[in-house]
Amino acid sequence: MNLSEQVKKILSHYESDNPGTKGNLARILMQGKLGGTGKVVILPVDQGFEHGPARSFAANPVGYDPHYHFQLAIDAGLSAYAAPLGFIEAGAATYAGAIPTILKVNSSNSLARAKEDPSQAVTASVKDALRLGCSAIGFTIYPGSDVAFDMMEEIAEMSREAKAYGLAVVIWSYPRGGNLTKNGETAMDICAYAAHMAALLGAHIIKVKPPTDFLELEAAKKVYEKEKIDISTGAKRIAHVVQSCFAGKRIVVFSGGEAKDLDGLYNEVRAIRDGGGNGSIIGRNTFQRPRAEALKMLEQIVSIYRGEA
Repeated sequence: MNLSEQVKKILSHYESDNPGTKGNLARILMQGKLGGTGKVVILPVDQGFEHGPARSFAANPVGYDPHYHFQLAIDAGLSAYAAPLGFIEAGAATYAGAIPTILKVNSSNSLARAKEDPSQAVTASVKDALRLGCSAIGFTIYPGSDVAFDMMEEIAEMSREAKAYGLAVVIWSYPRGGNLTKNGETAMDICAYAAHMAALLGAHIIKVKPPTDFLELEAAKKVYEKEKIDISTGAKRIAHVVQSCFAGKRIVVFSGGEAKDLDGLYNEVRAIRDGGGNGSIIGRNTFQRPRAEALKMLEQIVSIYRGEA
């Protein structure tokens, strides 16, 4: 595997990491149709835990089979596949070495009662990731939750262990709970803050939602206005999130969220590209579509990130 200059530059920003961790980051950055470009598209399939099997897979029933998602990610030429323990275990031997995998080591579910203090249960370990040949662990934190500090302490400990064994760390940073409003969960100031916290926690790859132009906190609003921070377009907002992650020295990817029409999805991807984001992590918008449609959609997204569409 000959690393591109772009990938070498990205890896140079991770100054404390050992060759094992950098090697696993390189595998993700060099995989698939975007390999070597510094852009990534990752397929995450943790929605069965989060939303339940029917809400996740009934629209495209082949998705009940874990092998379907491995194969879809491979055939689409994606950068990595992320899933909880059971889904990774169910295809670990068949797809060993075929695509980098990210073991999602904590999960929530829609049956839990959690408004002010949403949290997730730790459902897998760093040793599970090593056993299954994963390149990284993935962990969700909820900045704003009344139990956010507990989640941060959990990933801080797991991150140290993962890095010691040469694994990369991906943090899903999704603000919610506490006093945050619904609009605040995707507010510009809150998304940038959440992304920055993930970087400070030592994440190699940071996943956040695309921000809106809403500002949640009055103190932050004053600064945005005083410093004339431009958040007028999607690309400008993405650029501000990237800036908040050590001036672009951390890999930042953005979620696809709930299923949306293709034009809306493609425009969002263009904003991520134009704002300097590193790519997309798209689950339901992928696997809830028939396979042929999903492959066509992902091909278009790859083309956008390559600057061809």
